[in-house]
Amino acid sequence: MAINRQHGQEHPYWPAGPFKIRLPFIHCRWEFPEMIQGFVMFVVGLAMIPLLQKYLGMPYEAALAFTFIAGVGYILPAILGVPMVPGWITPAIPVVILFLSGYEPGPEAIKALFALQIEVFAIFLILGLTGWGSKLVSVIPNSLKAGIIIGAGIAAMMGELKAGGRIDNTPVSLIAGSIVAAYILFSLSFKNVLESSALARKISNFGMVPGMVIAMIVGWIIGEYPLPDIQWGITQPDFGLMSEYLVFTVGFPDLDMFLLAIPTALIAYVIAFGDILVGRTLLERVDQVREDEKIEINVDRVHVVTAIRNLLHAFLAPWPGLSGPLFTAVHATVAERYAMGRKAMDSIYSGAGTFWVAGMMALFCLPLVSMFKPVLPIALSLTLVLTAYICIMVGMEQLHNSAERGVAGIVAVTLAMPDPKSTVYAIVIGVALYFLIERPRLMGAHKEEDEVIFADPQTDKEVNE
Repeated sequence: MAINRQHGQEHPYWPAGPFKIRLPFIHCRWEFPEMIQGFVMFVVGLAMIPLLQKYLGMPYEAALAFTFIAGVGYILPAILGVPMVPGWITPAIPVVILFLSGYEPGPEAIKALFALQIEVFAIFLILGLTGWGSKLVSVIPNSLKAGIIIGAGIAAMMGELKAGGRIDNTPVSLIAGSIVAAYILFSLSFKNVLESSALARKISNFGMVPGMVIAMIVGWIIGEYPLPDIQWGITQPDFGLMSEYLVFTVGFPDLDMFLLAIPTALIAYVIAFGDILVGRTLLERVDQVREDEKIEINVDRVHVVTAIRNLLHAFLAPWPGLSGPLFTAVHATVAERYAMGRKAMDSIYSGAGTFWVAGMMALFCLPLVSMFKPVLPIALSLTLVLTAYICIMVGMEQLHNSAERGVAGIVAVTLAMPDPKSTVYAIVIGVALYFLIERPRLMGAHKEEDEVIFADPQTDKEVNE
């Protein structure tokens, strides 16, 4: 039985330095809808296996062991006092893949990914401990931030649309799943249906799950994916084999790898900070609705916990998705259900905690793992397609004038190029264009109101856009 919370107070916890420990069943109620989501959406974690096999040269059994390390990382935030559902830095995956494509799969790629993940760890830790995170991102030009986010979305989408990509090989199942998931998550018409349909509200509780289920069923029916060979028992990841793909065995990277990884690490952080802002906005919105619980949103703690997860991965399971603060689609679903009241969800921590604890349990369930094994590409593809939509949407919302939109567009296109050095080019071009195009004065300070001035062709007068 979970510890009871007094009305209007913060949810009970055990203090532990900068963290606030909340354990399932002791502090937090078990939430059935999030459990069901976890039993299905854990397949997104398994969807990293094809990337581990392709870019790190790992066998399936070792990659499966990596997913268990990831599972440990997923459950840490809710336990340590972060009210967000964690995930990968998903929009950065195409950028990370471009970085890894410059190295031979195997030891060299593992070293490069270790260097990248250690740098991401260091960025999160330093900015979290010092509180500099928000200050740093405020210094980055708005057009560069938006361009990076949009470019990551374009790269994610182009990876699916290119010749030989998954949408080329399995078009029907992927398109069907994407349409269903996008309609449930983003459609204005579906939001109108929610007001009058109890069934629609129940479906919306499960976020991406309906789209993924439709994609898998369609893929099996029309033969785009083979039927699963369902096995019974408990999964047996090969941790001994996994150790052969860690830096303790393959060796540590040299200085050049660390230097080459810096632009990708910075881009990953900028994208991840955008996720923090999205997650915080969602929490602030539902915090106003639920007067029975006070939600503490500590950005510094989010940084530190994310740093710990990236450190865990760097040494024990280098991860192309990196460790990010937010699984956007699931967090949005949890927040929406939380807003329905205490009977629907006792605490934001009970929803976020139940989801990944259930997902961790599912990783040990061989029938589930074997059933989803043939369709792992669908889970990754749906995640990337929906991420592309969200990135482009959020990136465009951040742009305030024509100059910013133009610079962001160039940065986005440059970043999406299939070149391992495109991240470096995008940052250099973005900074150069910011000074040449956006600033009223090339050098020195300028007032906020001195934004780019345009001439109105009708009145021939200068107007401030």
